[in-house]
Amino acid sequence: MKRVLINVNGKVQGVCFRRFALSKAQELGLTGYVSNIEDGSVNILAQGAFPSVDSLIDWCHIGSPQAQVTRVLVEEDEADEIYLDFSIVQS
Repeated sequence: MKRVLINVNGKVQGVCFRRFALSKAQELGLTGYVSNIEDGSVNILAQGAFPSVDSLIDWCHIGSPQAQVTRVLVEEDEADEIYLDFSIVQS
């Protein structure tokens, strides 16, 4: 299992990015969450099979149809908290 924290920058709030990320993560069978951050970016914590997490990371570089992604930062997350589903977390 792979677990990462993804920070997506650009025009990613107000363009349904979280809803599309939720749909993509569920399609890939991932668990975790997506949330807006005060600085205008979006954070995603994703855990699951290596190829599925990598597919979500690739998707983040494009994002929702109206998003304009300028930067995607990915870091491995070593926490041991387990998520049973993928959800949108309100900030």
